[in-house]
Amino acid sequence: MKVIQDIWILTHSGTVLFNRLFDAQMKSQLFGALMSALNMFAEKLAEGGLSNFELSDKRFILKKTKNYIFVASSEKKAKEKKVAMELEKIVSRFQTKYSDEWFQKWDSDVSVFEGFEGEIEDTLQEPIKKFWKGF
Repeated sequence: MKVIQDIWILTHSGTVLFNRLFDAQMKSQLFGALMSALNMFAEKLAEGGLSNFELSDKRFILKKTKNYIFVASSEKKAKEKKVAMELEKIVSRFQTKYSDEWFQKWDSDVSVFEGFEGEIEDTLQEPIKKFWKGF
């Protein structure tokens, strides 16, 4: 079962490299800057920083690597362990497709990541199917 609704991949400075939104309510670069700032704040308070948080109807899970922050959202009723496992798949696929060597040649154009959704669509909830489930 697909449990991830939204996914953002950003640098530690907050630049969003890739995102796929289930229900866009905030500009992705603004979200990236907010997540980066929250993570930096959390790292001052606790070793490791922010790992997850919840809003009224969503849960956000963060996976940090040496160079990137991966943020996935899901419904609160989704099992956190399942969401974390699916996020790990995304991290692995991203690191395989975009290696450190690949990034050394990268010209900072984030549009090159647009095709990444095809690599991870098996882990993402589809808004249309979710809509039809309600009827």
